[in-house]
Amino acid sequence: YTPINEIFIAAMFSAQYGWWNERLTGDNYFVTALKHLCKANILAMQAILQVQPNAIFIQSESAEYFHAEEPSCQPRAKILNEKRFLSLDLIYGYPISVPMYEYLLDNGMTKDEYNWFMNNSRKSRCIMGNDYYITNEHLVKSDGSTVASGEIFGYHVITGQYFRRYNLPVMHTETNLLEPLSVHWLKKQWTNAYQLRQDGVPLLGFTWYSLIDQVDWDTALRNDSGKINELGLYDMERNIRPVGIEYKKLIKQWGSIMDDQLYGFHM
Repeated sequence: YTPINEIFIAAMFSAQYGWWNERLTGDNYFVTALKHLCKANILAMQAILQVQPNAIFIQSESAEYFHAEEPSCQPRAKILNEKRFLSLDLIYGYPISVPMYEYLLDNGMTKDEYNWFMNNSRKSRCIMGNDYYITNEHLVKSDGSTVASGEIFGYHVITGQYFRRYNLPVMHTETNLLEPLSVHWLKKQWTNAYQLRQDGVPLLGFTWYSLIDQVDWDTALRNDSGKINELGLYDMERNIRPVGIEYKKLIKQWGSIMDDQLYGFHM
């Protein structure tokens, strides 16, 4: 189960960037959206577990990193690299740093609300989903703004950071790239994911998103223009794309090997 997908992204896009839902911009709006999304997610987990005690939750979240453009940008980059963890910190009951605790309290979260998150985690039933796109890494500029940096560290390095923080089994839950780079990107993501497993990270799954093409993905769904973005394993007519052929090939070549390398892992 994934009660709420990409909570950090939903809060950022809705209440920091002003793109989705309430379309607000500000730290207080972000914290409000974040705490409501995280609490709703935990309450949903609790409700599901009452009906299905053996439920497993894959909390898909965007795996982000912020690079400093120059030395003077390092303090801002450090704050943003702590902020990227907030959604998972609250859901998993991970004690956050003093600067992030002060940030939450300064922007509307109460001590009682924070303590509720620390005492209501269902982490033991979770697989951590890490989504990675070419837009997940950012460059922090001298004026404090950020721009896309493209892939610098990549999935292996960044997901390794998340794993060391939460020590949960991992799944690569989303990735894609437009043709003609899609096949190369798929191979790169698969290699990154497989290397994590070779390094001892219990990586349990890998997914290309999505099965069919997306619509208005190029504007992060901000514009309702009906533009088809050729990102799927199949097109809108259900014709398989080159990346779909390669995905089938990966499953055929690696499926049995991956099963043999589970090392008896069970949730």
